[in-house]
Amino acid sequence: MSKKVIKTENEWKKILTPEQFYVLRQKGTEPPFSGKYYYHKEDGIYICAACGNELFDSKAKYDSGSGWPSFFEPLSHDNIETEMDYSYNMERIEVKCACCASHLGHVFPDGPKPTGMRYCINSISLNFTERKDKK
Repeated sequence: MSKKVIKTENEWKKILTPEQFYVLRQKGTEPPFSGKYYYHKEDGIYICAACGNELFDSKAKYDSGSGWPSFFEPLSHDNIETEMDYSYNMERIEVKCACCASHLGHVFPDGPKPTGMRYCINSISLNFTERKDKK
């Protein structure tokens, strides 16, 4: 994990698009099947769109059919944080970037082996970098 990134909400508004600000800072969500990474199949690392923290390896990505990019594990558990989310009369576990505390999505215990987890992440919360060491 990188150093903590701390900005005011006004500073975030200046560097994020309105759509990114809504999801990353206001805990919104993008419509299902609309995100640029839902069908994405390239080899590399998904990083936080707000701060660049490395979050998920493409090798852990799978098609959950949920409408959002899904991963069975994070790149490192040190790079994410989770907390209970009781919004909308639901009980879910929110996934946030450990560096900048931006909202990424939610994690559910209905994923594939080996972890059984489904990290359901908003595309707009992510950027992608191709793997440099293609082997």
